[in-house]
Amino acid sequence: MDRLKKIDIIREKLKDGRPSVGSWIQIPHTSIAEIMGNSGYDWIALDLEHGSISPHQLPDLFRSLEAGGTLPMARLISANPDACKQALDAGAGGVILPSISSADQLKVAVDSSRWPPAGKRGVGFSRANLFGKNFDIYRSEAQAPLVVAMLESVSAMNSIEDILEVEGLDAVMIGPYDLSASLGITGEFLDDRFKNAMDTIKRACVKAGTPYGLHVVHPSVQELSQRVAEGYQFIAYSIDAVFLHESSRIPDTSPE
Repeated sequence: MDRLKKIDIIREKLKDGRPSVGSWIQIPHTSIAEIMGNSGYDWIALDLEHGSISPHQLPDLFRSLEAGGTLPMARLISANPDACKQALDAGAGGVILPSISSADQLKVAVDSSRWPPAGKRGVGFSRANLFGKNFDIYRSEAQAPLVVAMLESVSAMNSIEDILEVEGLDAVMIGPYDLSASLGITGEFLDDRFKNAMDTIKRACVKAGTPYGLHVVHPSVQELSQRVAEGYQFIAYSIDAVFLHESSRIPDTSPE
């Protein structure tokens, strides 16, 4: 697939204020990736942080997503240079960086995601450029893959303005569970402290003109529509495992 064209389409949506809806995969099976990749999402992220996906499985999973015209992305295990290079060399069109808490940390990750002259990522033959066959074609994509930062802590909130000024950042995602944990109220999403933290991040993003998003974990069209109405743009809609949980429960057939 033409990954750069898909990246440009997503960027255009974000620039125009429209939502870009993707999804999440935690189960490392190519059939799941093929089904999800044919479901109409702009992008799908493989979860290397909390899923059971190993780096050597990335190429086949990415191929399965690409077969359906969906941009493959990776939520990295961490925002370190090796993780960025490994996922992008395997064919990711972009990276979602967990636990970004400072502008300096994000700058390192952005540099590690781009070939020179835009960044400092190592240049070489890889699956991303068909092991050299598409080396020249890949140059443009390697200059500017999608980069999304996850903001998940009090430290991120305290550095939010500097983080949003980093060149090369396409969007941010709020990580609600880790953010609530950082506030000492794990999973208590109705707590005013959590709501205020969410509002702080959103206001800063609006001021900076940076698209913001989150993960709608349970498949609910009503919640998805509500989040879009609230201004969220880069939205992950549920997870492969949660889709399976939600649809595989035995129905209640007991008489009323």
